[in-house]
Amino acid sequence: MNSKKLDSAIIDDILNKMIETVQSSKDQIFEIGEKSRTEYEKIVEELEEVKEQVSEVIEQTDKLTIQSKIARQRLVEVSRNFNKFSEQDILNAYEKAQNIQIELAMLQEKEKQLRKRRDELDRRLLSLKEMIERAEVIVGQITVVLQYLNQDLRQVGDLLEDAKKKQAFGLRIIEAQEEERKRVSREIHDGPAQMLANVLMRSDLIERVFREKGTAEGFQEVQNLKIMVRNALSEVRRIIYDLRPMALDDLGLIPTLRKYLSTIQEYEKDIKINFQNISDVEEKRLPAKFEVALFRLVQESVTNALKHVEAKQIDVKFEVRSNQVNVAIKDDGKGFDVKNVFKEKKESFGLMGMKERVELLNGKMAVHSAPGKGTFIIIQLPTNL
Repeated sequence: MNSKKLDSAIIDDILNKMIETVQSSKDQIFEIGEKSRTEYEKIVEELEEVKEQVSEVIEQTDKLTIQSKIARQRLVEVSRNFNKFSEQDILNAYEKAQNIQIELAMLQEKEKQLRKRRDELDRRLLSLKEMIERAEVIVGQITVVLQYLNQDLRQVGDLLEDAKKKQAFGLRIIEAQEEERKRVSREIHDGPAQMLANVLMRSDLIERVFREKGTAEGFQEVQNLKIMVRNALSEVRRIIYDLRPMALDDLGLIPTLRKYLSTIQEYEKDIKINFQNISDVEEKRLPAKFEVALFRLVQESVTNALKHVEAKQIDVKFEVRSNQVNVAIKDDGKGFDVKNVFKEKKESFGLMGMKERVELLNGKMAVHSAPGKGTFIIIQLPTNL
């Protein structure tokens, strides 16, 4: 018994050191990514300034080129008719042409240096962008490893006897979680974060408008700012709803599905979504795990139909019986080869996740599809109500 405890303590100590080392590496890579992002933003600002300077120099060069041409013509005229002009006139014409030529040469050199700097900044931006993307990928991969070390490697071992099954199962769950986090991160970055950045920029603009153009135009900018804030708030609420609709706990599955599908219909004007509930026990609430699972299954099916198969019509039929739930989702999209798509992990990840979720609840899921013939998904879950 002491030997077993000692072995367990040694393994835990090794595992903790591994976690500590991996976490430290993750923090360092994250810091590198953040520093690169900060430098990227500074270079973007500098690049914009350089581009403006290049435009100004080009404009000055064009004007000076015209002046140089006029000065040379004047010099030629004076030189040919020196009897008509005084020595001072000839000297002035020569000096003017020479000064313009010198100034033009200096502007051309400045333009050359600015263009060179612009190209250097472009190359640096490309390099930083690649570094940021690589850092994000590595941090995501390390996060998967950390979660596996922290949670699944410690706990799933008691539940799964086969080590290979344990590893594959744990990694699939963590990958699914990380993919969801990545999706939410992208939505927040591209949506509310971007909107709030624009709000900050617009607030600076409002101050300038009030100072330079007066209160009327300033108040108009304030109205525009309110619209941007309202849009940002709406986007945040949409993301929260996607994570877990609060109506699911308050109203139940059927009303929440109706609300979700009607909301999708409002956003996707060109797509028709039909929902039909033929349950004989509509008033009864399902266990929480079934309601969440069924909502996610419908959500994933509808999302796939919208994003991947270019559907124009989606039909969702829902039936709750005393001991079973049946769900059918049909679309008229471009369809796919079911056998081939499950061979491609990236393409089938959503379907695999759905299938595993159904199997965890002792249910069955069938996917019928073919190129050009749409997709039909049937889900059956035993509830034993």
